[in-house]
Amino acid sequence: MATKVTRRTIDLAGLDVPLVEATGSEDGPLLTVIAGVHGCEYASMEGVRRWTRTLEDRELRGRVRAVPVLNLHAFRDRTPFLVPDDGKNLNRCFPGNPDGTLSDRLAYAAFTQLITGSDAYIDAHCGDMVEALEAFALYEAGPSEDRAREMAAAYGLGYVIRQAPGPGRAVSGTSSSAAAAAGIPGITAESGECGLVQEEAVAKHVRGLDNVLALLGITDRPEGAAEPSPVYLSRFLWLRSARGGWWAPTVRTGEQVSEGQVIGTISTLDGSEVLETITAPADGVPIFITSSPAVADDGLLLGLGVI
Repeated sequence: MATKVTRRTIDLAGLDVPLVEATGSEDGPLLTVIAGVHGCEYASMEGVRRWTRTLEDRELRGRVRAVPVLNLHAFRDRTPFLVPDDGKNLNRCFPGNPDGTLSDRLAYAAFTQLITGSDAYIDAHCGDMVEALEAFALYEAGPSEDRAREMAAAYGLGYVIRQAPGPGRAVSGTSSSAAAAAGIPGITAESGECGLVQEEAVAKHVRGLDNVLALLGITDRPEGAAEPSPVYLSRFLWLRSARGGWWAPTVRTGEQVSEGQVIGTISTLDGSEVLETITAPADGVPIFITSSPAVADDGLLLGLGVI
Protein backbone atom coordinates (compact mmCIF):
# COMPACT_ATOMS: atom_id res chain seq x y z
CA MET A 1 0.00 0.00 0.00
CA ALA A 2 1.37 3.42 -0.95
CA THR A 3 1.82 6.28 1.46
CA LYS A 4 -1.33 8.35 1.92
CA VAL A 5 -0.77 12.11 1.80
CA THR A 6 -3.45 14.64 2.71
CA ARG A 7 -3.26 18.41 2.45
CA ARG A 8 -5.60 20.56 4.48
CA THR A 9 -5.66 23.54 6.81
CA ILE A 10 -5.72 23.35 10.58
CA ASP A 11 -7.20 25.99 12.86
CA LEU A 12 -4.42 27.31 15.08
CA ALA A 13 -5.44 30.33 17.16
CA GLY A 14 -7.99 31.30 14.52
CA LEU A 15 -5.55 31.02 11.59
CA ASP A 16 -6.06 28.52 8.75
CA VAL A 17 -2.55 27.09 8.76
CA PRO A 18 -1.54 24.72 5.91
CA LEU A 19 -0.81 21.17 7.06
CA VAL A 20 0.54 18.18 5.11
CA GLU A 21 0.07 14.73 6.65
CA ALA A 22 1.68 11.56 5.31
CA THR A 23 0.71 8.14 6.67
CA GLY A 24 2.77 5.11 5.77
CA SER A 25 1.55 1.57 5.17
CA GLU A 26 3.36 0.32 8.29
CA ASP A 27 3.41 1.48 11.88
CA GLY A 28 6.27 3.68 13.02
CA PRO A 29 7.14 6.95 14.72
CA LEU A 30 5.52 10.33 14.18
CA LEU A 31 7.78 13.14 12.97
CA THR A 32 6.44 16.70 13.09
CA VAL A 33 8.12 19.45 11.05
CA ILE A 34 7.27 23.14 11.25
CA ALA A 35 8.68 25.94 9.09
CA GLY A 36 7.74 29.59 8.91
CA VAL A 37 7.82 30.30 12.63
CA HIS A 38 9.41 33.51 11.39
CA GLY A 39 7.53 34.98 8.47
CA CYS A 40 10.38 35.89 6.10
CA GLU A 41 12.59 32.80 6.35
CA TYR A 42 11.77 31.58 2.90
CA ALA A 43 14.49 29.00 2.17
CA SER A 44 13.34 26.77 5.03
CA MET A 45 9.68 27.14 4.01
CA GLU A 46 10.52 26.18 0.43
CA GLY A 47 12.59 23.25 1.69
CA VAL A 48 9.63 21.86 3.64
CA ARG A 49 7.21 22.58 0.75
CA ARG A 50 9.46 20.76 -1.70
CA TRP A 51 10.14 17.86 0.66
CA THR A 52 6.46 17.16 1.34
CA ARG A 53 5.88 16.76 -2.39
CA THR A 54 8.24 13.76 -2.38
CA LEU A 55 6.44 11.82 0.35
CA GLU A 56 3.64 10.39 -1.81
CA ASP A 57 6.07 8.37 -3.89
CA ARG A 58 7.83 6.73 -0.94
CA GLU A 59 7.14 3.86 1.40
CA LEU A 60 6.96 5.18 4.94
CA ARG A 61 6.87 3.37 8.26
CA GLY A 62 5.02 5.77 10.49
CA ARG A 63 3.68 9.27 9.98
CA VAL A 64 4.81 12.78 9.09
CA ARG A 65 3.07 16.08 9.92
CA ALA A 66 4.48 19.17 8.24
CA VAL A 67 3.54 22.85 8.36
CA PRO A 68 5.33 24.84 5.63
CA VAL A 69 4.25 28.29 6.92
CA LEU A 70 3.10 28.74 10.53
CA ASN A 71 3.33 32.50 11.11
CA LEU A 72 0.80 33.51 8.45
CA HIS A 73 0.38 37.17 9.39
CA ALA A 74 4.14 37.80 9.40
CA PHE A 75 4.46 35.95 6.09
CA ARG A 76 1.71 37.94 4.40
CA ASP A 77 2.92 41.28 5.79
CA ARG A 78 6.58 40.43 5.04
CA THR A 79 7.44 41.17 8.68
CA PRO A 80 10.81 39.70 9.76
CA PHE A 81 11.22 38.22 13.26
CA LEU A 82 7.97 39.53 14.81
CA VAL A 83 4.25 38.85 14.63
CA PRO A 84 2.77 42.15 13.37
CA ASP A 85 -0.35 41.86 15.53
CA ASP A 86 1.48 42.10 18.87
CA GLY A 87 5.15 42.78 18.09
CA LYS A 88 6.31 39.54 19.72
CA ASN A 89 8.83 37.03 18.44
CA LEU A 90 6.82 33.81 18.09
CA ASN A 91 9.92 31.71 18.72
CA ARG A 92 10.23 33.18 22.22
CA CYS A 93 6.64 32.30 23.18
CA PHE A 94 6.59 28.48 23.34
CA PRO A 95 4.95 26.48 24.86
CA GLY A 96 2.52 29.38 24.70
CA ASN A 97 -0.49 30.66 26.58
CA PRO A 98 -4.12 30.14 25.49
CA ASP A 99 -5.12 33.41 27.16
CA GLY A 100 -2.32 35.60 25.76
CA THR A 101 -1.88 37.66 22.62
CA LEU A 102 -1.85 36.11 19.16
CA SER A 103 1.79 35.00 19.41
CA ASP A 104 1.14 33.28 22.75
CA ARG A 105 -2.03 31.62 21.48
CA LEU A 106 -0.44 30.49 18.21
CA ALA A 107 2.52 29.00 20.07
CA TYR A 108 0.14 27.22 22.45
CA ALA A 109 -2.00 25.85 19.62
CA ALA A 110 1.02 24.63 17.63
CA PHE A 111 2.53 23.04 20.72
CA THR A 112 -0.61 21.28 21.93
CA GLN A 113 -2.06 20.28 18.55
CA LEU A 114 1.08 19.41 16.60
CA ILE A 115 4.24 19.05 18.69
CA THR A 116 2.69 17.23 21.66
CA GLY A 117 2.44 13.50 20.96
CA SER A 118 5.23 13.52 18.38
CA ASP A 119 8.14 11.10 18.60
CA ALA A 120 10.50 13.68 17.09
CA TYR A 121 10.27 17.33 16.08
CA ILE A 122 12.11 19.63 13.65
CA ASP A 123 11.80 23.42 13.56
CA ALA A 124 13.14 24.49 10.14
CA HIS A 125 14.65 27.98 9.93
CA CYS A 126 17.08 30.12 7.94
CA GLY A 127 18.51 33.61 8.19
CA ASP A 128 15.78 36.25 8.14
CA MET A 129 15.92 39.34 5.92
CA VAL A 130 18.88 40.93 7.72
CA GLU A 131 20.74 37.79 8.80
CA ALA A 132 23.75 36.30 7.06
CA LEU A 133 23.97 32.73 8.29
CA GLU A 134 26.19 29.64 8.29
CA ALA A 135 24.09 26.46 8.18
CA PHE A 136 23.75 24.77 11.58
CA ALA A 137 21.51 22.64 13.76
CA LEU A 138 20.83 23.22 17.45
CA TYR A 139 19.59 20.81 20.10
CA GLU A 140 18.75 21.16 23.78
CA ALA A 141 20.37 19.59 26.81
CA GLY A 142 17.97 17.38 28.73
CA PRO A 143 16.40 13.92 28.96
CA SER A 144 15.97 13.52 25.19
CA GLU A 145 19.26 15.08 24.15
CA ASP A 146 21.00 11.90 22.96
CA ARG A 147 18.40 11.33 20.27
CA ALA A 148 18.21 15.04 19.51
CA ARG A 149 21.98 15.17 19.03
CA GLU A 150 21.72 12.28 16.56
CA MET A 151 19.01 14.16 14.67
CA ALA A 152 21.04 17.37 14.62
CA ALA A 153 24.06 15.52 13.23
CA ALA A 154 21.98 13.58 10.71
CA TYR A 155 20.55 16.79 9.26
CA GLY A 156 23.97 17.13 7.66
CA LEU A 157 24.76 20.82 8.22
CA GLY A 158 28.21 22.19 8.97
CA TYR A 159 27.81 22.91 12.67
CA VAL A 160 25.90 21.43 15.61
CA ILE A 161 25.33 23.45 18.77
CA ARG A 162 24.22 22.11 22.17
CA GLN A 163 22.22 24.62 24.16
CA ALA A 164 22.11 24.14 27.91
CA PRO A 165 20.04 25.89 30.60
CA GLY A 166 21.54 28.45 32.94
CA PRO A 167 23.45 31.75 32.69
CA GLY A 168 24.63 32.69 29.23
CA ARG A 169 21.87 30.81 27.43
CA ALA A 170 21.34 32.48 24.07
CA VAL A 171 17.58 32.19 23.76
CA SER A 172 14.52 30.69 25.47
CA GLY A 173 10.92 30.05 24.50
CA THR A 174 11.69 28.27 21.23
CA SER A 175 9.55 25.48 19.87
CA SER A 176 12.42 22.99 20.04
CA SER A 177 13.19 23.85 23.67
CA ALA A 178 9.50 23.39 24.54
CA ALA A 179 9.59 20.00 22.80
CA ALA A 180 12.70 19.02 24.74
CA ALA A 181 11.09 20.05 28.04
CA ALA A 182 8.22 17.70 27.17
CA GLY A 183 10.66 14.84 26.54
CA ILE A 184 10.37 15.02 22.74
CA PRO A 185 13.71 15.01 20.88
CA GLY A 186 13.67 18.21 18.85
CA ILE A 187 16.08 20.31 16.85
CA THR A 188 16.24 23.69 15.19
CA ALA A 189 17.81 23.36 11.73
CA GLU A 190 18.90 26.49 9.85
CA SER A 191 20.05 26.78 6.23
CA GLY A 192 19.77 29.90 4.09
CA GLU A 193 20.26 33.59 4.72
CA CYS A 194 18.97 37.13 4.23
CA GLY A 195 15.43 36.04 3.36
CA LEU A 196 16.56 34.61 0.02
CA VAL A 197 15.33 31.43 -1.66
CA GLN A 198 18.77 30.01 -2.41
CA GLU A 199 18.78 26.66 -4.20
CA GLU A 200 21.71 25.23 -2.24
CA ALA A 201 20.13 26.21 1.08
CA VAL A 202 16.76 24.73 0.10
CA ALA A 203 18.43 21.49 -1.00
CA LYS A 204 20.18 21.21 2.37
CA HIS A 205 16.82 21.26 4.10
CA VAL A 206 15.41 18.59 1.79
CA ARG A 207 18.45 16.34 2.34
CA GLY A 208 18.40 16.98 6.06
CA LEU A 209 14.74 16.05 6.40
CA ASP A 210 15.34 12.88 4.39
CA ASN A 211 18.30 12.01 6.61
CA VAL A 212 16.21 12.35 9.76
CA LEU A 213 13.48 10.17 8.24
CA ALA A 214 16.09 7.46 7.75
CA LEU A 215 17.54 7.93 11.24
CA LEU A 216 14.09 7.47 12.77
CA GLY A 217 13.44 4.36 10.68
CA ILE A 218 10.54 5.95 8.81
CA THR A 219 12.42 5.31 5.55
CA ASP A 220 15.44 3.24 4.61
CA ARG A 221 18.83 4.90 4.51
CA PRO A 222 19.89 5.52 0.90
CA GLU A 223 22.74 3.30 -0.24
CA GLY A 224 26.08 5.09 -0.35
CA ALA A 225 24.81 8.07 1.64
CA ALA A 226 27.67 10.02 3.18
CA GLU A 227 28.00 10.00 6.97
CA PRO A 228 27.58 13.57 8.26
CA SER A 229 30.60 14.96 10.12
CA PRO A 230 29.61 18.32 11.62
CA VAL A 231 31.75 20.50 13.86
CA TYR A 232 30.32 20.42 17.38
CA LEU A 233 30.15 23.75 19.23
CA SER A 234 29.73 23.93 22.98
CA ARG A 235 27.94 27.26 23.45
CA PHE A 236 26.08 29.92 21.50
CA LEU A 237 26.92 33.49 22.51
CA TRP A 238 24.78 36.33 21.15
CA LEU A 239 26.57 39.68 21.03
CA ARG A 240 24.64 42.94 21.30
CA SER A 241 25.46 46.62 20.90
CA ALA A 242 25.71 49.02 23.81
CA ARG A 243 24.64 51.92 21.59
CA GLY A 244 22.85 52.22 18.31
CA GLY A 245 24.55 53.40 15.14
CA TRP A 246 26.14 52.02 11.95
CA TRP A 247 27.18 48.38 12.36
CA ALA A 248 30.12 47.21 10.24
CA PRO A 249 31.24 43.61 10.80
CA THR A 250 34.84 42.81 9.89
CA VAL A 251 34.39 39.02 9.70
CA ARG A 252 32.13 36.66 7.79
CA THR A 253 29.94 33.78 8.91
CA GLY A 254 31.90 30.54 9.17
CA GLU A 255 35.22 32.35 9.63
CA GLN A 256 37.11 31.17 12.71
CA VAL A 257 37.90 33.98 15.14
CA SER A 258 40.07 34.22 18.25
CA GLU A 259 39.22 35.59 21.67
CA GLY A 260 39.86 39.33 21.72
CA GLN A 261 39.86 39.68 17.93
CA VAL A 262 38.04 42.72 16.55
CA ILE A 263 34.97 41.46 14.73
CA GLY A 264 33.18 44.74 14.01
CA THR A 265 32.55 48.35 14.91
CA ILE A 266 29.61 50.62 15.55
CA SER A 267 30.06 54.21 14.46
CA THR A 268 28.01 57.39 14.23
CA LEU A 269 25.75 57.72 11.22
CA ASP A 270 27.91 60.50 9.79
CA GLY A 271 30.97 58.25 10.09
CA SER A 272 32.96 60.69 12.21
CA GLU A 273 33.36 58.57 15.35
CA VAL A 274 33.63 54.92 16.34
CA LEU A 275 31.22 54.44 19.22
CA GLU A 276 32.06 50.84 20.03
CA THR A 277 34.59 48.23 18.96
CA ILE A 278 33.23 44.69 19.16
CA THR A 279 35.67 41.90 20.04
CA ALA A 280 35.18 38.14 20.20
CA PRO A 281 34.57 36.96 23.79
CA ALA A 282 35.95 33.49 23.00
CA ASP A 283 37.46 31.41 20.23
CA GLY A 284 34.67 30.49 17.87
CA VAL A 285 32.80 30.80 14.60
CA PRO A 286 30.24 33.49 13.70
CA ILE A 287 27.12 31.45 12.94
CA PHE A 288 24.95 34.42 12.05
CA ILE A 289 25.72 38.11 11.55
CA THR A 290 23.26 40.98 11.29
CA SER A 291 23.76 42.06 7.68
CA SER A 292 22.05 45.45 8.05
CA PRO A 293 24.18 48.43 9.14
CA ALA A 294 21.23 49.79 11.12
CA VAL A 295 21.33 48.75 14.78
CA ALA A 296 19.58 50.21 17.81
CA ASP A 297 20.67 50.38 21.42
CA ASP A 298 21.07 46.79 22.64
CA GLY A 299 20.78 45.59 19.04
CA LEU A 300 21.64 42.01 18.11
CA LEU A 301 24.93 41.90 16.14
CA LEU A 302 25.93 38.28 15.74
CA GLY A 303 25.81 34.80 17.21
CA LEU A 304 29.15 33.16 18.02
CA GLY A 305 29.43 29.40 18.24
CA VAL A 306 32.15 28.62 20.77
CA ILE A 307 34.75 26.02 19.84
